[in-house]
Amino acid sequence: MNFEDLYETYSTDIYRFAFWLTGDRHQAEDITSETFIRAWTNRSNIRTETLKAYILTIARNIFLEQNRRKKPEVPLDEMVPDPAPGPDAQLESRLELLRIRAILRNLPEIDRTAFILRVFQDLSYAEIARVLELSLSALKVKVYRVRKTIMADLMGKEASRS
Repeated sequence: MNFEDLYETYSTDIYRFAFWLTGDRHQAEDITSETFIRAWTNRSNIRTETLKAYILTIARNIFLEQNRRKKPEVPLDEMVPDPAPGPDAQLESRLELLRIRAILRNLPEIDRTAFILRVFQDLSYAEIARVLELSLSALKVKVYRVRKTIMADLMGKEASRS
């Protein structure tokens, strides 16, 4: 596989993963670029079953490196409504997505990463367990607890609107 094929095949997945981790478009673009540079220069060192899992691991490691280097930031208010006009259903979906992102950002990094890899990147539990160096049962518990946390928060918001 040449670099162009590698990039075309996985760039969208890596960008989405990086965006879910960071919540910032520019930082996600930087992580995506750096991921492919590292993957290409170290292509002989693949240590997981799939190339996708290997590249996602690189992206996560870059994210963690950036977090160790940067100074603490004050989080922005994520409840700012979308200024673009649109149907009520679109607005409700957008707000729900923002609430889920806020919930995920408040979770420990390992829980957030496990959930994102399972739900948004569609990796198997076995692959994720290897990438995160967790037991299969511990990983399943983490993903379940994140889902439970999200559902509890969303149900609480719905009940308060009634």
